[in-house]
Amino acid sequence: MAWSRRLLLSGALCSLASPKVLYAIAGAWPDRPIKIIVGFPAGGQADVYARMYAEFIALETGVPVVIENKAGALGSIAATEVKLARPDGYTLLFSTSGAFSVNRVLVKDLSYAESDFELVAAMPTGGLPLVVSKGVAAKELSEFVKFARAADRVTLGTFGVGSPAHLMILAMNEQFNLSIEPAHYRGEGPMWNDVASQNIDGGIGSILGARPVLEAGKGTAVAVPRKRLISLPEVKTFAEQGADAPLFELMTYFCCAVPTGTPTAVVERLSDLIVRAGASAKVRTVLATFGIDEGPMSIEATRELYARESPVWVDLAQRAVPSRKN
Repeated sequence: MAWSRRLLLSGALCSLASPKVLYAIAGAWPDRPIKIIVGFPAGGQADVYARMYAEFIALETGVPVVIENKAGALGSIAATEVKLARPDGYTLLFSTSGAFSVNRVLVKDLSYAESDFELVAAMPTGGLPLVVSKGVAAKELSEFVKFARAADRVTLGTFGVGSPAHLMILAMNEQFNLSIEPAHYRGEGPMWNDVASQNIDGGIGSILGARPVLEAGKGTAVAVPRKRLISLPEVKTFAEQGADAPLFELMTYFCCAVPTGTPTAVVERLSDLIVRAGASAKVRTVLATFGIDEGPMSIEATRELYARESPVWVDLAQRAVPSRKN
């Protein structure tokens, strides 16, 4: 059942339950430790997000929140484990929206479906800057395009096949008639190390990962998607520099999700906790260091965002890697 339809159904069921019953369900949760399974390695932005929100949830509820990193297969290993967990609000998934959308295209024999999860909250990750290495003479997108046309070979790093970074490279190739080769890494750390050492011509990833490269003067940000970053206000967006592919206007975000069947009152309380965490001074300070000025989104806004943008991501992935599941 589509998420939008299930959301309406869950709302109808809630209206049939008495306020006392719903309060009792939410009030009983949590009474033991909560586990958050992160679909990516420790130290990355997904892990940082999970630990940041876990700390707030633990303080608010008075129960421990444990983080487990289950990286691999574009987040599908973690998603599979959460799918198999009891739907009681004690096992949460922190991953990218791609775990539910583009993985349908990219991962062969995927062991879960979109309908196995309820989205709790979306957490915008800020833009993914295109950073070129020190050896590339470019400060704006047009200069990088000129470099890419003249060079015998140009390689940009990504954090995985079918990732937003990968799709951005393919979109640039298509629009500007380039032949940039994506170099796929298992996580951002090794990618940015290779950008800094000029083993590759640049990379696309989080501002958190890119910051050491930029601060050390070993790379230059030449473009960002969707909107300018508060931490890189002088860097123009792709659209401002003539890149008009729909991809460059999409939001990238992490998701918190729970197994389908988790009590609605528990899902709503979890969502409220995450949204309130995003409004707290500590979390806002951390987000600001990432160059992010957008906090977590409510259940309704999250599911509207997913319904609106996931078909675009899936279509792009199908066109980018059409034989991936064959």
